Amino acid sequence: MPRKQDGYTLIEIAIVLIIIGLLLGGVLKGQELITQAKIRNIINDLNGVTTAIQTYQDRYRALPGDDPAAAGRWQDSGGNTLTTVATNPGDGRFDGAYGDNTAGAPGAAQETLLFWQHLRLAGFIPGPASGPGSGNPPANAAGGLTGIQTRGMGFNGNIVCLSNLPDKVAIAVDGALDDGNALIGQIRAKHQTGPSPIEDPVSNTAPGTTDAYVETGNNQYLLCKSL
Repeated sequence: MPRKQDGYTLIEIAIVLIIIGLLLGGVLKGQELITQAKIRNIINDLNGVTTAIQTYQDRYRALPGDDPAAAGRWQDSGGNTLTTVATNPGDGRFDGAYGDNTAGAPGAAQETLLFWQHLRLAGFIPGPASGPGSGNPPANAAGGLTGIQTRGMGFNGNIVCLSNLPDKVAIAVDGALDDGNALIGQIRAKHQTGPSPIEDPVSNTAPGTTDAYVETGNNQYLLCKSL
């Protein structure tokens, strides 16, 4: 007499497939929620820098980092006089590059470093206002840097730049705040081909030409917005 073979019924297989589908749907939905949260937070990062600059200008009649009166207005936590803006103070431009930090900046008086210290001293952004790291740019919502500089990406004026943005996030932010075109407009982008947060951490070279968006799921972009 032939032996009966055990196996799954069609109903059991259908139930397993439904469970797998629900699990996959939950994972994909969770990833999409994370992406949407990053998009909102990056937009908030950009708007927050713009608002902080405008508020500082309204109060002190100068750009943070380029403020010639800052050293006479504040002292560090030890009561010492702050570093004075050394290069063209009050000219409305930022000397340095968006990725400058206390370890890699050309000089202690880089305006791109003093920018963050002045905003912290004024109480407009959180972080240490004196000592090591007081001028370092903050991290953005994508884990890269938020920095400022003058010129780059085809802009001649002051810009705010955010690094390490996933392609989907960069495209969505550009589309929400500008024209969705990485090559033109008030928001432009450059494909990051090197490690984060900046491609050249030694010389902190300014972002140059722009690159069109290519959504692969793996690309990262440096996004810069005109101030």
